[in-house]
Amino acid sequence: MDIILASESPRRKFLLETINLVFKTSKPNIDEKNVKINHNKPLEYCKKLSEKKCLNVANEFKKSLVIAADTIVYRKRSIYNKPNNRNEAIKYLQSLSNQTHIVYTGVSLIIQSENIKINFHDKTYVTFYEISNQYIHYYVDNYRPYDKAGSYGIQDWSMIFVKKINGCFNNVVGFPVSKFYKLASMHSTLNKIIQLNQKNE
Repeated sequence: MDIILASESPRRKFLLETINLVFKTSKPNIDEKNVKINHNKPLEYCKKLSEKKCLNVANEFKKSLVIAADTIVYRKRSIYNKPNNRNEAIKYLQSLSNQTHIVYTGVSLIIQSENIKINFHDKTYVTFYEISNQYIHYYVDNYRPYDKAGSYGIQDWSMIFVKKINGCFNNVVGFPVSKFYKLASMHSTLNKIIQLNQKNE
């Protein structure tokens, strides 16, 4: 049975490749803007998005294990999604400066033919140092973080913003690998699929 990652995110691909999974990718055909944002329920929002992505691809690959995820940044009852433009990216980072925020990732696993559907999440607390406007502008102009929730990627130059984290680092990157692997290893069908789709080093 194949594994399909319902994403073209280079970060999620890298994380799954790091644990030696062999998989294919398929971009979900959904408009995320059609999913209503409820700033009071960030966890439900990102889990709903990941489930929609997963279902969309699973309908095409019914006999495969489909994996989807959605990551958001949350602070003071506000969901920070991917910034729409430069001004919004700068505004996000100014708001996160010298503050602690939460990174939520919702993950969905579906095998249509086996009637298997699993949803879970992870969350990580991230605290930033105070960031100067000079650094913020440099980062936005040189790294153009328009495909990243909260307008930053902890694995790139913006790592210098980070004072501390409490929780899974890879969850902030975009996929809680260790939690995924732990849950999958406890499920007999998923464990077998992963073993069959794992490269031997």
